[in-house]
Amino acid sequence: MINAVDGTIIKSTGSWYDVQLDSGRIIESRITGKFRLNGMRLTNPVAVGDRVQIEIDSGEAKGLIKKIYNRENYVVRQSPHKKHQLHLMACNVDQACLILTIVNPNLKQGFIDRFLLMTEPYNIPVIIVFNKEDIYAEEDLQMYSYLQAVYEAIGYTVLKTSALIPSGIAALKTALKGKTTLLSGQSGVGKSSLLNALDPSLKLRTKDLSDYTGKGQHTTTFAEMFTLSDNETKIIDTPGIKTLGFNNLTPMDVQHNFRELFILSSDCKFADCSHRDEPKCAVKKALENGEISDLRYNSYLQIMEEIESQNYWERHADI
Repeated sequence: MINAVDGTIIKSTGSWYDVQLDSGRIIESRITGKFRLNGMRLTNPVAVGDRVQIEIDSGEAKGLIKKIYNRENYVVRQSPHKKHQLHLMACNVDQACLILTIVNPNLKQGFIDRFLLMTEPYNIPVIIVFNKEDIYAEEDLQMYSYLQAVYEAIGYTVLKTSALIPSGIAALKTALKGKTTLLSGQSGVGKSSLLNALDPSLKLRTKDLSDYTGKGQHTTTFAEMFTLSDNETKIIDTPGIKTLGFNNLTPMDVQHNFRELFILSSDCKFADCSHRDEPKCAVKKALENGEISDLRYNSYLQIMEEIESQNYWERHADI
C-alpha cells in the first residue's frame, strides 16, 4: 500500500533528502521526475525548507518526492560547479544571516553586496554578523563601526559576535528566535562554532583554523535544518561559499536590487540610467555629496561590468 504524506525537507546530501513528516517522523527520500524553477535549470530541484509530498510504500523505509508545494521565497545562487546552472540554497525562510569576519580570514567587503543581491529580489531580511570579535584589533573595530553605519543606514541589521563572548551570542539568539533563518558565509568564518555557542546541544563538528586563534572552521558539506532547543527557532546551515557569480542576472536586476540606488533612480534624468556616465544622475550626485557609500557604489560598478562582459548566450544558457 502506498501512502502520500506531506513534510519538510530538512537535509540535502545530493541525491537523497531527509523529509520530516508533519507527524515528526523523518524519511530518507529521493526525487522522481524533472522540476524547474521558473524555467531555469537547477543543479538541485528541491532544497532544505521546501514543503513536499512524498509517497511511501508500506513495505519500504524510504520515500519518493512526488510534489513540491508553492514556495513563499527561495535563495538561489549560480552553481559553483556548473556556471550555466543555478543552485537552490534554501526555501521558505523568514530571514537570512550572513556570517563574516574582519580578520582570519580577512574580510572581502564586496562579498556582502553580492550576497545581498541574492536576497533582495525576494525581500528577505538579512542580518549581517561579524564574527570572531574577540580577536579584533582597534583598527578592526573601527572597520566594523564603519561598515555597521553603512549597512544599517540602508536598512540591514548588523551585529558583532564571538563564540567566547556571551553578550553577542545573546543578541544573535534574540534576532533568530522563533524564525527560520538561512545561515551562510564564506569558509572559515566560524559558523559551526557560532551555532554550537547558540545551542550547545547541536554539538556540530569544527576544525581548527590555526593555533593562533583556536577558532573552528566551518566543516558543513551539505545543507541541513536544525531546530534549536527552544523548539521554535530553525536554522538552515549551508556549506561555506567561496565566490558568488551572477550569470543568471541582467544589468537591470542589479540596478533594481541595490536598494539605495534604486530609490534614488527615480530622480535621474533618464529612466534607464545606469548611474555611471549619464548626465543629471541622482545616484552620482548622492555619491559626490557623501549620501551613499562609495564601497557599495564600487561593488555595484564591479558587478555591472562583470555581467555586461558576459555575452548573451552565457546569460541565457539556463533557458
